[in-house]
Amino acid sequence: MKLEDLNDLFIEELKDLYSAETQIVKALPKMVKAAHSKDLKLAFAAHLQETEGHVARLERIFEMLDESPKGKTCEGMKGVLKEGAEMISEDAEPEVKDAGLISAAQHVEHYEMAGYGTVRTYAELLRRDDIAHILQETLQEEKGADTKLTKLAQSINVEAESAGAASESAKPSKKKAAA
Repeated sequence: MKLEDLNDLFIEELKDLYSAETQIVKALPKMVKAAHSKDLKLAFAAHLQETEGHVARLERIFEMLDESPKGKTCEGMKGVLKEGAEMISEDAEPEVKDAGLISAAQHVEHYEMAGYGTVRTYAELLRRDDIAHILQETLQEEKGADTKLTKLAQSINVEAESAGAASESAKPSKKKAAA
């Protein structure tokens, strides 16, 4: 598709976000399953419901624009989610894995926040305040999810550090092993 004006770019970026959100809907159940912390599992499950709402909002926006959301794969999100999948398959202490899952999830949130902030600004410039309002609502939810993850990380990262320290003290020292 040739991008001839800001409206074309706007639609292309919305399609990118739609692809990203649908990929996230598929990835979040795996993150729920992989998480050890009950609070982290609940946060991922809640964000799955929110993300399903984001997909529905984007579909509504595409209806308003008389456009199809299909036809684009968000390669950026594909890569970010691939890194998250690698964390899921890591052999790690449960607390360490949870800390890694939070990191992966925050990469996703930051990618989405950048995308939603951009398309919201395009909508404003295109005088589509109705759409800008919908996009702002989603942007606020993404920021809220990021804040929730940061709060969870404050305790989970400490647990991960403690797990690592306990693991280190259980290992034989290199000096003794070499003797």
